[in-house]
Amino acid sequence: MAATRTPRSSWIDAGLRALAAGGPDAVRIEPLAQALGVSKGGFYWHFDNRGALLEEMLDAWERISIEEAIAQVEQEGGDGRTRLRRLFALASARGDLLRIDLAVRDWARRDPAVAARLRRVDNRRADYLRALFGDFCADEGDVEARSLLVGALWIGNHFMAADHGARSRADVLELALRRLLA
Repeated sequence: MAATRTPRSSWIDAGLRALAAGGPDAVRIEPLAQALGVSKGGFYWHFDNRGALLEEMLDAWERISIEEAIAQVEQEGGDGRTRLRRLFALASARGDLLRIDLAVRDWARRDPAVAARLRRVDNRRADYLRALFGDFCADEGDVEARSLLVGALWIGNHFMAADHGARSRADVLELALRRLLA
């Protein structure tokens, strides 16, 4: 009987969880193997080294946060506002992706190659937002401002500690998103 190998995707997923929890320094082969309940020898069946795993983790993050997200939003069609609402709902539901995204942003401050990849991802996201807002905003400046505000809201909201009086954070986010879609 052939030995069952831990799938490559399991190593990548475990690496992304470790990245989200502790940054790139937390992505270590032995702790990942322990988290997966396997020996670290299986790692080398799939990857030449830790660097190869980190690259594939970034590939997965980019694919999930761009291609898969856009495909999911576009799947049901609709006008720009409808697709933006779907995008906002998807982003809100994917807290795991946000934690990975924030870890990649922190990593990019120290690694020029990761910074270049982050710029590519952010540019692709901004292009998609411009297309969606452009569906109902005629003014290019308005499209650009709304696209920037969505990106800043997506990232910056998680660094804000402010209270909102009688309103919850979710209520205020909903108000902000409604204004962006007006």
